[in-house]
Amino acid sequence: MSFAGSAAPERLQKIIAAAGLASRRKAEILITEGRVQVNGQVVTELGAKADPARDHIRVDGKLLHGPEQPHYYMLNKPKGYVTTVSDPEGRPTVMKFFGRAGMRVFPVGRLDYQSEGLLLMTNDGGLANALTRAAAKVEKTYLVKVSGRPTEAAIEQLRHGIMIERGKPGSGAGRVLTEPTEIRLMREAENPWYEVVLTEGRNRQIRKLFEEIGHHVEKIRRVGYGPLVLDIPPGEVRELQPSEVAALERAGRPRKKALEPPRALRKVEDRHLPSARKRRRPDEKMGKPAGQRSGGSGTQRSSGRRHG
Repeated sequence: MSFAGSAAPERLQKIIAAAGLASRRKAEILITEGRVQVNGQVVTELGAKADPARDHIRVDGKLLHGPEQPHYYMLNKPKGYVTTVSDPEGRPTVMKFFGRAGMRVFPVGRLDYQSEGLLLMTNDGGLANALTRAAAKVEKTYLVKVSGRPTEAAIEQLRHGIMIERGKPGSGAGRVLTEPTEIRLMREAENPWYEVVLTEGRNRQIRKLFEEIGHHVEKIRRVGYGPLVLDIPPGEVRELQPSEVAALERAGRPRKKALEPPRALRKVEDRHLPSARKRRRPDEKMGKPAGQRSGGSGTQRSSGRRHG
């Protein structure tokens, strides 16, 4: 469907995303739910096009006023916030940190209610769509604290991919095989910390992975998203630099193989481990007992070899 008089028609979901109302994927849902009108006519067809300069487009009765200036922010999400624009259960959402009048942004991807760390917020629906496509394989880097000590054999299972429950817990949607996952030990302890790098975004994937090998996840902290590195305190927001936005645009291009996280990210991850320096004696390295000295910088991997 294309509306008459459109000299340069565009897909409705692209127009809505460019206006900063939602990501392109969310805009598709708005259309199929019958919440979008073009020139007074309700549109539910995803292939529908319109001319944003000439057609009157309304979402939930509100008239679109054309593309907004794009904005890009990093939020260090604390625990206890829902990663949505609104929540039907009345729980606090990440929009609390963007309460300034006229600032319309939405989260890219999800961090669950109990997880914390780096969350990208923007009104650029095109970029959000590119980053969340499976083909982009954008790396998300997490620090994960688990209850008890998994065996190396169990961790190796996770690295190669295992079957986990699909969708929300108890949904009965069956099981799915995860993609290979990069995992390395960050701190040896009764309840150790691991670095986990994912290139897919399944519901509660990290928690499900460790539950499959019999270990409960106590904490999840995202410290990297593609080229971005978490560098602000919990609850703080900062605007991205143009170079960071350009790097995100490059990360959103489809690729076949995920690249190794940059070495700069390794240093930040060590700093994000709570009280890491206080717990190590001078002759210890991360994840090694006293007496097992090794050369090189303190950012070397704990096992001396690459995992995953």
